[in-house]
Amino acid sequence: MKHYTSFYSLIAFLFCLCSVQLFSQDILWEKSIGGKHADYLFDAVPTADYGFLLAGSSLSGKTGKKTDANQGDLDYWLWKMNEHGDLEWQKSFGGTGSDFLQRVELTNDGGFILVGTSNSPKGEGKKEDSRGHEDIWVIKLDAKGTEEWQKTIGGSSQEMAHSIRQTADGGYIIGASSSSEKTGDKETNSRGAMDYWIIKLDKKGEIDWQQTFGGIYNDFLKSIEQTHDGGYIVGGYSNSPESGDKTNRNFGIGDYWVLKLDKSGNLEWQKTLGGDKDDQLATLVQTRDGDFILGGNSNSGVSESKRKSNRNGTDFWVIKLDKEGEEIWQETYHFGKSDVLTSIVENDDKTLLIAGFAKSEVIGAKKTDKEDINDYAFIKVKENGEEIFKRTVGSTGEEIMRKVIITRDGGYLLTGTSNGKTSRDKKSAIGSQDFWVVKLKDKDKRKEDKLAIEAFPNPTAQYTNVIIGYDYEKGTCSVFDIAGRQLQTFDIAKERTIPVDLGGLPEGIYVIEIKTNVQKDGVKVIKGNKN
Repeated sequence: MKHYTSFYSLIAFLFCLCSVQLFSQDILWEKSIGGKHADYLFDAVPTADYGFLLAGSSLSGKTGKKTDANQGDLDYWLWKMNEHGDLEWQKSFGGTGSDFLQRVELTNDGGFILVGTSNSPKGEGKKEDSRGHEDIWVIKLDAKGTEEWQKTIGGSSQEMAHSIRQTADGGYIIGASSSSEKTGDKETNSRGAMDYWIIKLDKKGEIDWQQTFGGIYNDFLKSIEQTHDGGYIVGGYSNSPESGDKTNRNFGIGDYWVLKLDKSGNLEWQKTLGGDKDDQLATLVQTRDGDFILGGNSNSGVSESKRKSNRNGTDFWVIKLDKEGEEIWQETYHFGKSDVLTSIVENDDKTLLIAGFAKSEVIGAKKTDKEDINDYAFIKVKENGEEIFKRTVGSTGEEIMRKVIITRDGGYLLTGTSNGKTSRDKKSAIGSQDFWVVKLKDKDKRKEDKLAIEAFPNPTAQYTNVIIGYDYEKGTCSVFDIAGRQLQTFDIAKERTIPVDLGGLPEGIYVIEIKTNVQKDGVKVIKGNKN
């Protein structure tokens, strides 16, 4: 097996640990997923059919629950499950090198966009040559996980992809870090060691524009979102002083560095936030009211812009900013010796679920792993940051939660990586590191009513995905025009997402009928122009 030092040091940098114990009646189900070696989960998204797509990288071959052999070292690995946690499909993508999947996003056509970092040359599943050391690798999939296109983007040195979002115009915004000079796809020189590199793609993956921001040292972009005004909010970690594009001094070892950009990527404002030690931003979200929630971890005391002290070691540090970047509130949240925040979601009632993992204070052969040590950790807070409850869930091994998502049935899905054996909340284990998924209910949240049938997207220019809201064994899917003439029909079996191609039909209204052994339903779909 090949060894790629930079990739494994990257894994080590990203994989610090932690947890908190949940009441057993709150756990609806949990699943361990993987091959016989190591599989690392980094992202997950809810799908329109009430299921979930898990995304990460795998070192496992065709063993355990993994059905594809590895192409090289680390490969992209996707696992699509239904609402009960049962497998629907899985896919691997990779070249002969290391391919490190970081993010997956649901697209408005019902498919998925993947982004990660790759040093694989052209060959096997990789269709373009490497530009340098490590590049950004983007793959577009349809609703069934079939590849539609892929792109390799980079300069002559190192790129690290962290985030991707679909934009309002149907394209994509990529948030990455780069040390490349003006080479390959990179249009400007590096400002320092690592810079923020932001790339806007059109819907086919071609570059519309790009921007580089940085100081003289290291600036690692961690999160990007399109804002309500069509611009972008960008956040990451910086240890650069006032230099290059950075107009604020650094406060400690490293700080939160937040940029607000307009729709063309031009800088509108920036903010540096930190205390006297190390403060690492992991994620940011725009809230329903248009403000911004920043989340990460901090070991700084009360100093500089840090106004809430840690209780012990490293704690979650959450800040709310208004639309202009001015602080509304900040809070720290404590679980154990070292708490690492990785994910934040906003509920419909404006409460927040803040999630990550808590690391043990004691490491060594004599350590006894107890509840609230090396576990998934999460806390629910009010709109103003006031704590409602906090919990942990885990095993006697080590759990690293990477993403929490809100499910359509009113609960949450906790997703990450575990090396724990069967114990406490964990009922199965496969390899040395597995994807570990825990489905929770939230008693305070209203369960969304399921529709028997719905279509997404609607209107559509070509494909729509019919979502069936119940379990069945077999049936048929038929398409009728408004006059009732049947235009196509095909058999279906157990699938909850049914892609239907309307591309060859003229503009107009069509009825898609689903007839199963359980019931018969129809949904109207508007077919529009591709332009």
